Amino acid sequence: MTPQTTPKTRRLAMLAAAIVLVGFHLGLIFSGIVPNLVARPLHLALILPWIFIFAEPRGRVPDLIGAALAVAAMAAALWIAMNADRLADQYGFVETGFQYAVGAILLLAVLESARRAIGWPLPLIAALALLYAAFGQYVPGEFGHAPLPPASLMGTLTLAEGGIFGQLTGVSVGVVAIFVIFGAVLNAGEAGRGFMNLAAAVAGRLRGGAGKVSVISSALFGSISGSASANVASTGAITIPAMIGLGYPRRIAAAVEAVASSGGQIMPPLMGAGAFVMVELTGVPYTQIIAAALLPAILYFAVVWFGIDAYARRMGLGALPADQRPGRRELAITSAFFALPFAVLLLGMFLIGYTPQYAASLAIIAGAALLLFGADLRFDLSRAASRAETALITAARQVALIAAIIICASIIIGVLAITGLGVKITSLILSASNGQIWPSLILTALACLVLGMEVPTTAAYVICISVAGPALTSLGLEPLQAHLFVFWFALLSTITPPVCGAVFIAAGMAQENWLRVALTAMALGVGLYLIPMGMVAWPELIRLAESPVAAVASAFAVGLGCVVISHGLIGLRRPLQVGLALIAGLAIIFGLPAVI
Repeated sequence: MTPQTTPKTRRLAMLAAAIVLVGFHLGLIFSGIVPNLVARPLHLALILPWIFIFAEPRGRVPDLIGAALAVAAMAAALWIAMNADRLADQYGFVETGFQYAVGAILLLAVLESARRAIGWPLPLIAALALLYAAFGQYVPGEFGHAPLPPASLMGTLTLAEGGIFGQLTGVSVGVVAIFVIFGAVLNAGEAGRGFMNLAAAVAGRLRGGAGKVSVISSALFGSISGSASANVASTGAITIPAMIGLGYPRRIAAAVEAVASSGGQIMPPLMGAGAFVMVELTGVPYTQIIAAALLPAILYFAVVWFGIDAYARRMGLGALPADQRPGRRELAITSAFFALPFAVLLLGMFLIGYTPQYAASLAIIAGAALLLFGADLRFDLSRAASRAETALITAARQVALIAAIIICASIIIGVLAITGLGVKITSLILSASNGQIWPSLILTALACLVLGMEVPTTAAYVICISVAGPALTSLGLEPLQAHLFVFWFALLSTITPPVCGAVFIAAGMAQENWLRVALTAMALGVGLYLIPMGMVAWPELIRLAESPVAAVASAFAVGLGCVVISHGLIGLRRPLQVGLALIAGLAIIFGLPAVI
């Protein structure tokens, strides 16, 4: 972009690029099988402009270096897509100096795109992984590795399906992008208003109604947003002022929104697209994953609900005023704007048997058609065009952001596989825990917390499960049990200090000290710390499809223990009473299975 570039020209360029990006990903779903080494490089080429060129300008001087890197990397990715057949015959080996240059440009662009998207931590970890792969033969002891030929290392990471174009990038191309587009289409229309109206109608009449509305709306919105921070920013703009206006202390209003928004990523059917990453990594069918995840997610929100009720009793917080609750007609109309696309999605997956991404594509078409109408039921082409533009540009930005994270994380996963480092870390976990399951779980949970402070949830989950998953399964956990455990604990950093993204945003919106909000959020969100452990202590909890009675009974026990602990932290004041409640709750969750 030059200084003379007009805002209109920039907007038109962004719209054209967004149409190409969205059209490409939808076209992949309807066009049949496209070779991985074609689809994945094209995916990278399409997201680069949104990171380097269409990002918000950081000053008056155009970022010519960033634009040049983006153009070079796009050309490199296009070259790989055009030469996919020939490269497949090289079996992951670089053969010419030009191919080395292509690989180096791609690696540099991937690292820089992740840095621009989310900051230094993830690309720094990826860069360290690359240095380890290149020079790990000089590391003494068991953590060294045999020398890797440069042609093999560079080729595997950049010209084949073992690095930046690996399995994880395939998830971004084929699944995550589609569901991000779906969420953007819904949010551009009346669906967000429908979520809020439904939540207000269900919970608005109850004690502490504004907080409970936040729980329901965040669960609905968060499942499709894929980001706790995005969830806070959207639903929090409505729920936080409403809670404060009804007498909620600012720290509690912000904490309720942060905790509820964090839970959206564990709520089926979409789980912020995390369910589909899990499908690829475990090989477990999608329906089995959401059945396993359903009861724990319900428990999480139930514990938050009881916590809000305890605060409401202590502080005399009442229901939403009648004028803030939707009428029946408004509720019916606005709810249809998310109910119809969701019906298409779920019927396509479960009744007709389409793949999730194909069903989501049909749901996108249904959602796009609804953009023609508003809550006033008027057919308005001008309004629809504005909403479509918003949906396209929002979708492109979010697809690019998530893809930048995933592709950078793919470098780390590739290095773990090439060097065998993942196996060595697994052995370290096993030896440090002396082969005991609970110490291993605690070490894994701490690793998830630390890593999650620096990288987004999806990347933290993928990296942690790659190194800790084999250790957990070798100690007796089922693969899905291990994955759900790690996935939940990758969320801890959204509400746990010192880095807690959802809390920072909510505290800013409520104009409250973030540390006070974080401590309140940890008490409200205590289920996030306990329920993953409950999945291990009560393995039937995630077997709803196979043993529904045992699953529900396990859910009741784990939920009871969490509610007792939550009540102790929130509803009781004397230290002795709080201590007894904590002991009783932990005994129910962890002691009762041994007795039974």
